[in-house]
Amino acid sequence: MTNADAWDRIASRAQDDDPLPDVVRYGGAIASERDLRLIGDVTGKRVVDLGCGRGDNAIVLALAGAHVIGVDVSRGQLARLQRRAEQAETKVETHRSDAADLAFLRADSIDLALSTGAIEHVEDLDRFFRQVHRVLRPGAAFVCSSPHPVALCIGRDHAHPGALPLGALEVRRSYFASGPITLDHDGEPVTLWPRTIAEIFASLHRAGFRVDTLLEPEPVATADTGPTIPPILLWRARKEGI
Repeated sequence: MTNADAWDRIASRAQDDDPLPDVVRYGGAIASERDLRLIGDVTGKRVVDLGCGRGDNAIVLALAGAHVIGVDVSRGQLARLQRRAEQAETKVETHRSDAADLAFLRADSIDLALSTGAIEHVEDLDRFFRQVHRVLRPGAAFVCSSPHPVALCIGRDHAHPGALPLGALEVRRSYFASGPITLDHDGEPVTLWPRTIAEIFASLHRAGFRVDTLLEPEPVATADTGPTIPPILLWRARKEGI
């Protein structure tokens, strides 16, 4: 089963009765765009949300005045986005595609690229970054968050579904291990391609990006009373070149 199949199955069980957030969120219990201010004013801008999922961020940006294109590999997730956008009385253009396949977008046509929790699902990271670089206007921003590479190595001892996160942290896999891993997400197996921080930023550099912000936000709310690790890696890069 592919990741698209897994996300379609997850979408088919979703209720979508939780309220829409009022600000872009980057994943996990970390500060939102309200505090981090990585995106700025999007009024009248063309924005692509890569791996948009059910589309909360895409809808928030559309309500803020952007023309938003939501890209996702899952038909079910895009259908959820459209339902939620209709409920919010706004519009989001959608395109079913792998995030690394942006041939449907013209070069130098996008003012902002956003990706939250998607790059770890991309097998060919160099191709993905090259495609994002191609469609962005010169100087435009690429704001991206993903599970922190260290967080993908760490687990809790004696952890089981539904348990409180109180067990000791333990290393489950090598930080430097290559190759995909399979994790459970809402009862479905999802394949991820972890990379080291060095690998991610070397790939960004090869694609022609200049990183101007790198964050490892500390969790703002957690039931864990022991040592913590950064759950999310977050950065803003800008397209260089003409």
